[in-house]
Amino acid sequence: MYIEQINTKRFNFLFYLPIPVLFLGLMVVNYFSTQDVNVEDTLKLFIDQFGVNLTFVILIGPLSAACLFLLFWVKFVHQQSIRSLTTSRKKVDWKRILFSFTIWGLFSIVSTLILYYNAPENFILNFDASKFYIFLILAIVLIPLQTSFEEYLFRGYLMQGIGVVTKSKLAPLLITSILFGLMHIANPEVGKLGYIIMVYYIGTGFFLGIITLMDDGMELALGFHAANNLVGALLVTADWTAFQTHSIFKDVSEPSASYDVLFPVLVIFPILLFIFGRKYEWTNWKEKLSGTVREYNVEKELINIKGKENE
Repeated sequence: MYIEQINTKRFNFLFYLPIPVLFLGLMVVNYFSTQDVNVEDTLKLFIDQFGVNLTFVILIGPLSAACLFLLFWVKFVHQQSIRSLTTSRKKVDWKRILFSFTIWGLFSIVSTLILYYNAPENFILNFDASKFYIFLILAIVLIPLQTSFEEYLFRGYLMQGIGVVTKSKLAPLLITSILFGLMHIANPEVGKLGYIIMVYYIGTGFFLGIITLMDDGMELALGFHAANNLVGALLVTADWTAFQTHSIFKDVSEPSASYDVLFPVLVIFPILLFIFGRKYEWTNWKEKLSGTVREYNVEKELINIKGKENE
């Protein structure tokens, strides 16, 4: 019901269109504007001029503000509740967000420590208490807004809108996952590791799209994405990554794209799908991922809910 719940006569395609057009336009401009620019060197220039924390705010601040703008647009232009953009449940399930955040946060911490102890020469201790705690405050405030913007845009606004327009669940899953990957194409990681890293970005998009459709809500995706960016930014930084931070460790190894690009997509994400599926008793995978989006009948749905409550 996650997509179906907005498939009503109130859905206005003209109100829906400006956000995708604007964002896709910005993606194209960003990509071509960085073709003749060394993104890594540009980041270093910003850090030299503004410092690490202010550079971080300059980079992530617009996306954090965009989250608030998107929610405003949905609430007051579409007159759609933020709850219905987030989930098909009667209210947002914060336990789901916390569970997803915890499981991926713990995995990120454990895997980073394993890498550190297996190859300590690839890391230096970067921890500086005075700088770290200032960055910690900025990260806790801004990163969840940044990741929530990406989730609300791709797994929320675009997935629901494309689903209603195409009457398909597979179409929004494919389109949003690919667009999510392409959004990262101008990242310095792509310039350093090559386009093979896009397998990870697009694969992550598919993983987040699948758990959103299977769970009839974005809660798991919101928790996962927040943990991925927040814990990652606090744990490890490197000179060639998009986030230059006052993290605990700094990776000084020469990066290369090998099995570690495919491992999360082919191994870790399927394991997480199994864990989430068992915990939340997911069924009917084919229908939920590739079925038809039907028109939402409020009266019929209320009857179904009352019937289930009486069972």
